[in-house]
Amino acid sequence: MKIDLTETNSSKINAALVQARRDIGTPAIGMVLTLVIVTDEENAYDALKSANDASHEHPSRILVVIKRVSRSPRSRRDARLDAEVRVGADAGSGETVVLRLHGELVDHAQSVVLPLLLPDAPVVVWWPEGAPTDLAGDPLGALGQRRITDTYSCEDPVEALAGRAASYAPGDTDLSWTRITPWRSMLAAALDQQNVTVVSAHVEGEDDNPSCELLAMWLGDRLEVPVKRTVSAGPGLTSVRLTTKEGEILLGRADGSLATLCMPGQPDRAVALKRRDTAELLAEELRRLDPDNTYESALKFGVATLEAEQPSAAAAPAETPAAQSQPAAKPAAKPAAKAAAKKAPAKQ
Repeated sequence: MKIDLTETNSSKINAALVQARRDIGTPAIGMVLTLVIVTDEENAYDALKSANDASHEHPSRILVVIKRVSRSPRSRRDARLDAEVRVGADAGSGETVVLRLHGELVDHAQSVVLPLLLPDAPVVVWWPEGAPTDLAGDPLGALGQRRITDTYSCEDPVEALAGRAASYAPGDTDLSWTRITPWRSMLAAALDQQNVTVVSAHVEGEDDNPSCELLAMWLGDRLEVPVKRTVSAGPGLTSVRLTTKEGEILLGRADGSLATLCMPGQPDRAVALKRRDTAELLAEELRRLDPDNTYESALKFGVATLEAEQPSAAAAPAETPAAQSQPAAKPAAKPAAKAAAKKAPAKQ
């Protein structure tokens, strides 16, 4: 069921939601959170489709905030709110409200969203593109316990990672980090099986791919070893090599779906490591609402290193080290199996 409301307000939208639930015979609210999507008209369809797919695992009230920038000075002064209410089959496993803000209302989106939040339920704010620099300081971001971005959509992902580290607040996360959860889990499991000491690491993947940078940062932070970042044709991450005194541990994925894990003294094995779509990534992030300390540690470790290595990266673009040297303040490298056991991935 779809209900269009023109020149409306939050009170009328809430009344329309209640009436729509009664009309389709589901007066009770069975949703577990409110997902606020801040986007534009161009990306609204894809973002809403992903959110609806994720709602089958996490029934949610989805609020899509679309800021319509007015062209003329007169129209910029005229505040107007148009809304589209969707329930039932048109709204996944929850209910959806598409909010189009016009005029001066664009600068006060939080005043429209606040009355529509589910009572006593967590709030997650997601920017598919065009996220603000300071997520927690943004008026809409301040409403959420979790704030999700995607640096892969930024024009300069590495610079965006530096900005995320500078303004990080507990609850911030990034879908570029979520993309490497299977890689982190596989590498941690491989090190748990090998009583070896990692002396260096090598991450290979597409240029300007923030997931590759984040994986290199995580390895440098967790294992405290030099990590080299090199560029390949992709797609995405293509290989990770961990050099040990006993041999090399290699996790390679050339086609974007099936990977090969090679370890010293063991036969090579094929492992499923497909590239996941946005709905799967979003569903994973909605499973946890506590701060991701592992992401914070990797993000802050890697950004400082990347900034220190930017001059040499310009001189050799094919090889951008993510962590050329071990920080002086950190102790010597610890055995990899113990490091992986103590600091396993936060998200499985």
